[in-house]
Amino acid sequence: MLMTTEKTDLSPRLPHPTSIWPRRQYQQVEREYDPELRTLWTYMKPIGVPCFNQDMIEELHYGANELQQHQGKYIHNDEWAPVEFSVIASRRTGMFNLGGDLMLFLNLIREQDREGLLNYAMYCIDAIYTHMTGYDASVITISLVQGDALGGGLELALASDIIVAERGARMGLPEILFNFCPGMGAYSFLARRVGMRKAEELLFSGNIYKAEDFAEMGVIDVLAPPGQGERIVNELIRKRKRQFNGACAIYGCRQHIWPVTHEELSKIALLWVDTALRTEEKDMKMMYRLLSSQRAQHGQGRSHRGKENYSDRLAA
Repeated sequence: MLMTTEKTDLSPRLPHPTSIWPRRQYQQVEREYDPELRTLWTYMKPIGVPCFNQDMIEELHYGANELQQHQGKYIHNDEWAPVEFSVIASRRTGMFNLGGDLMLFLNLIREQDREGLLNYAMYCIDAIYTHMTGYDASVITISLVQGDALGGGLELALASDIIVAERGARMGLPEILFNFCPGMGAYSFLARRVGMRKAEELLFSGNIYKAEDFAEMGVIDVLAPPGQGERIVNELIRKRKRQFNGACAIYGCRQHIWPVTHEELSKIALLWVDTALRTEEKDMKMMYRLLSSQRAQHGQGRSHRGKENYSDRLAA
């Protein structure tokens, strides 16, 4: 007697889209899905100063985990849709992100609240790591920088497979100017892109550079004309879409050859917390000056001035 067996489907099944409602209501993050390009755009739109305030960090963290848990699928028109490309960008004109929430840091430092600083840092690390690893779902990640990307803003941009920046956008790590250090991946990502010595040079300088300068160094991958960033990203996605299988493998090779692990990022975040708790009064005064500069930029706008040393401005 001929025996036949049915193949058992052991792949995990996603819940019906309507069964997971109500979904999180985003206030400082906007997500748009492009079904033609299978691309999920995540736009930051922080309330107030364009920095990583606690609420926006939690929204970014939730969105990253949601995409990971659903195996690279996104609910579009009440159906599960595949995400092949994930783009992080900003809705704020002239601003990608100015970095960490300095007012929160100052309050936590004065209170010597280690748990509060660590909680903030780990939310950042988890979101960045999930994005960096393609949500464990063979998703190619892209950062689109259309304006200032400073401190933690630059760290998030560096976490993507591909970095596109518009000409004139300003990028840098000013933390050393208040005797601090970047703690959310800057050293890890820069060292793998430009080498350890160049990474440390950038960390110690505190300078702000134009996107053109970073392109020459090899920090960013693609320069776009001002105002044309989204068009350039879509053109790049169309090209990579034709090469998608091979592109995923190539970016996967990068992770194997120069892996950035969650453990590495976590240990650096712990170092960042301990460094923050040792901040002296003179350094906190410098943080207040930078915070005032951020608020002034938020309220009055700013011009693209290219390479700039923040210490000159803060000393005024």
